[in-house]
Amino acid sequence: MAGLIHPEDLETVRERSRIDDIVSSFVMLKPAGGGALVGLCPFHDEKTPSFRVTPSKGFYYCFGCGEGGDVIKFVQQVNNMGFTEAVEFLADRCGIQLRYTEGDGGPRHEPGLRMRILEANQAAAEFFAAQLTSPDALAGRVFLDQRGFTREHAEHFGIGYAPRGGRDLLNHLTAKKFTRDDLVKAGLVREQGWDFFQGRLLWPIRDAGRSTLGFGARKLYEDDRMPAKYLNTPETPVYKKSHVLYGLDLARKNIGKKNQAVVVEGYTDVMACHIAGVDTAVASCGTAFGPDHSRMIARLMTSDALAGEVVFTFDGDAAGQAAALKVFSSDSTFSSQTYVAIEPTGMDPCDLRIQSGDAAVRELVARRVPLYRYVMKNTLGQFDLDRAEGRLGAVRAAAPLVASVRDRSLVSEYLRELAGMVGMDTDTVRAEVQRVNNRKVAPEPERHPRQEATAEPAASGQVAMMLLPDAGDRRLATERGLLKLVVQHPSLFPDDWGGVVADDFQHPSYRHVFEVAAAADRSQTGFAQAIVDAMPDPVGEQLVVALSVEPLLAEPSGAYAREYAARLRLARVVRDINDLKSRMQRTNPVEEQADYNRMFARLLELETQRRTLEQHAVGS
Repeated sequence: MAGLIHPEDLETVRERSRIDDIVSSFVMLKPAGGGALVGLCPFHDEKTPSFRVTPSKGFYYCFGCGEGGDVIKFVQQVNNMGFTEAVEFLADRCGIQLRYTEGDGGPRHEPGLRMRILEANQAAAEFFAAQLTSPDALAGRVFLDQRGFTREHAEHFGIGYAPRGGRDLLNHLTAKKFTRDDLVKAGLVREQGWDFFQGRLLWPIRDAGRSTLGFGARKLYEDDRMPAKYLNTPETPVYKKSHVLYGLDLARKNIGKKNQAVVVEGYTDVMACHIAGVDTAVASCGTAFGPDHSRMIARLMTSDALAGEVVFTFDGDAAGQAAALKVFSSDSTFSSQTYVAIEPTGMDPCDLRIQSGDAAVRELVARRVPLYRYVMKNTLGQFDLDRAEGRLGAVRAAAPLVASVRDRSLVSEYLRELAGMVGMDTDTVRAEVQRVNNRKVAPEPERHPRQEATAEPAASGQVAMMLLPDAGDRRLATERGLLKLVVQHPSLFPDDWGGVVADDFQHPSYRHVFEVAAAADRSQTGFAQAIVDAMPDPVGEQLVVALSVEPLLAEPSGAYAREYAARLRLARVVRDINDLKSRMQRTNPVEEQADYNRMFARLLELETQRRTLEQHAVGS
């Protein structure tokens, strides 16, 4: 297993991957002055551009939703990748061979392979789509027609057909200069040289950036040598079934806009939902919906986790109930509220659309019920509620369900609902839920993954969880303005930062950023990145990125930096003067003469400092 990517290679990837080139593949950018670029944010819907890219710093930041980071973070977010995968993606793009500092020391695959696989997949998708109109694909067209899908629908979803010849795709792609070895690694061709997909209807599985990662294939012929009804691309450097969702490329923006995702079970269900107007539908591919899938969806939603919805569609039979219970058992992995949409007769969205039309599919999702309520109803159904011991057993079985509800404002209502369902008083039910809560052990906060911190914060500045300051708070405007200068133009300050110290900052997050900056090597090229890497959590990273791209109020210069430093120190001195005057008012000058005289002498010193700093703050 490969270890951590060598730090020098990380910096090389950042240097060679121009953030404006990468972002412009997804966002139309326009000049905004000062070397910055702006465009519509790819992570939330907006009409006025608030997404800012600063190539000179290598950062992007959205002033609308707060998303921001470097080029690696952007690739992670827009393509739903992990950190290492994003670095390898960029390295392949730039032709950089990565080194690894631990493990076997070797890359997970050779340089450029990922890009070659994506190119081969795209060429294969185009080939399959063209084959759908061939005489050999009649069975595939009949399959689609019987399910109410037109040729236009097939084109919209990129559906294709794999010929039955055995080597049609291999011959087509090798003629386009793709090597057989790469096609095997892409999962398009088997080791023996046969096409992986033969005589099947295919759906391209794409990432959020519409790159084709793999395919899902449906059996059409009884003499198919592969007995499985559905067949997926095997695991490849770009296709990992626990990290892909069919329909994500089409649903991504609508999931963010509506703060809702509808999880269905199959490709045709996704198609039926989107055609019917449920344009947030996605499906897992060859595996159950799991934690990695939930994190992919969470990245597309707003920061208000409780406002988001993940709606699962299940059959109303025993298998559907079992699936709901399985989802509920892992519900803690979902950042949003979970719901279920049950079709009583057992039809999936595709069959429902065929029988009852588009409106019925929309109504299915509209009738969603909280997952906990569905599971609770099935849990209570296992007990005889006509008997006292049955009612008590039901309450004890259902109490953990109520205790698991994230929105604490709803717990009281759910307690009353449970009490009514079992026919017991609310206080008894509340006592059982409280007993469950008392047994819970508070989980440790999730640590933000960090490969390496290049700047160590001062020991006194270690922060467990940072709070994001309000950028519009006028009381902290001087602190924020100074930090923007520190992060963007550290060379303008003298070695002692103009006399500024950490205690001059009132907000703890601003104070911590300054401590990290003061401890870092300001002469290094990636000074701002070093501060980002040293932040203890994503909130700190977001703050530093914002400070690095926010416009300054005036042209930066040494004089401007000295004035800002004087303003911040002046604010601290004024606070000290006010505090000291308050203490003097509470001190008896006769009975506590020595203390009073010391405070008076200190007050004179502070007043002298105040007058000097007032002059420096205005450039005198």
